[in-house]
Amino acid sequence: MSDQVTARALWSSRAAFILAASGSAVGLGNIWKFPYLAGSYGGGAFVLVYIACVVIIGAPIMIAETMLGKHGRGNPAHAMLALAQQAKTHPAWQYLGWVGIIIGFLILSYYSVIAGWSLAYIFKVSGALNVNISPANAISRFNDFKSSSDFQIIWHTLFMGLTYLVVSGGVSRGLERTTRYMMPALLVMLLLMDIYALNSGGFLQGLRFLLHPDFSKLTTEGLLAAMGQAFFSLGVGMGAIMVYGSYLPDDVSIPRSSVIVCVTDTIVALMAGMAIFPIVFANGLEPSMGAGLIFETLPIAFGHMPGGGWLGAIFFILVFFAAITSAIALIEPAIALLSEKFDLDRARASLLVVAACWLAGFGTVYSFGENPARWLHGKTFFELIDFVTSDLLLPISGVLIAIFSGWKLSATISRSEFDPQQGRTWRAWLVSIRYIAPAGVVLILLDALGLL
Repeated sequence: MSDQVTARALWSSRAAFILAASGSAVGLGNIWKFPYLAGSYGGGAFVLVYIACVVIIGAPIMIAETMLGKHGRGNPAHAMLALAQQAKTHPAWQYLGWVGIIIGFLILSYYSVIAGWSLAYIFKVSGALNVNISPANAISRFNDFKSSSDFQIIWHTLFMGLTYLVVSGGVSRGLERTTRYMMPALLVMLLLMDIYALNSGGFLQGLRFLLHPDFSKLTTEGLLAAMGQAFFSLGVGMGAIMVYGSYLPDDVSIPRSSVIVCVTDTIVALMAGMAIFPIVFANGLEPSMGAGLIFETLPIAFGHMPGGGWLGAIFFILVFFAAITSAIALIEPAIALLSEKFDLDRARASLLVVAACWLAGFGTVYSFGENPARWLHGKTFFELIDFVTSDLLLPISGVLIAIFSGWKLSATISRSEFDPQQGRTWRAWLVSIRYIAPAGVVLILLDALGLL
């Protein structure tokens, strides 16, 4: 293994890995989903349950997936095959790595289209047409933009082109350099927006919506939403954390690094909520979730605020940074596979994977057009791929990662990743990864399939 490690590119430091893994975890869901879920399901009550779910489900699986990558020292498929052979178990475990690679590729094929919208809206919200825009015009503009395949293709192409520029640079000159600057910049922009929101006139109402604990609103549906958000938000199960772990130096503590990533991810989500909802309430608008919040509600607010054009541009640059740091993580497992399996140089492997993902994105582009094709159960291509990856494959991948790490991987390997004085912490992790985390993710899967 020493020769393999020597030949393999590694992160330059623990901080480099933490920034990259945080970039992988922090995405559109932190901005347009978590704050609304928190406000809808009891504010601080939801946040407390979410944090508990991160501790007992999300963080243990993140530690496990990083561990598999670090000790497999390869792309997810090769890493899982090597670990299965080392554990003297069935080689079919390598397909867990393949599943992660496929998930990341498919998610990016539609994620890049939506991320392209953030690039377009940097210019839309800062332009004269956004000043004093009415709700009807904001909704109409977004619908017209979505239904224009030509515009969609342009922004999808631009986003994928920028993604290629990053990933073709490799680990140190591409992934590490990008996240080293973009993640701190994202936090600074969020802080600036929080400061603005503090003086917007709606800060207390927004803070109450986001954090005031109301346990009467924390229904069973809310508990499952907190559990699902804790799992999906960290970016586990899609091969990204595993391949990032494969670039980890031997002397870096996986548990400590993973905890920092989890804390960063939660802080960003809370900061986003404290920036967004005071602005929404100050302008007399209703809180919402998803694309409607980002591309309809907020542009209305920015259009009626002093300096709203500048603030809107900063916000959508922030969204773009969150999107591209996630995108490079989603595509990295496939690039690593192609590069290692076929001995391709980094630039060529990146070009092939990015081009394939760009082409696959056309299915999503045309899903937003007029009269899109309907597939299984009347779903558009975008809805079908989102269902297969997020609702089906991701939870299955998470459960299998937990099972392999808890039951197949040598206890000596997992124990070695915890400090000698952390025996109790390791045992708690082992109990969680063997029993609690798999059970929690199975509940998430059943809920997503409508079986609960």
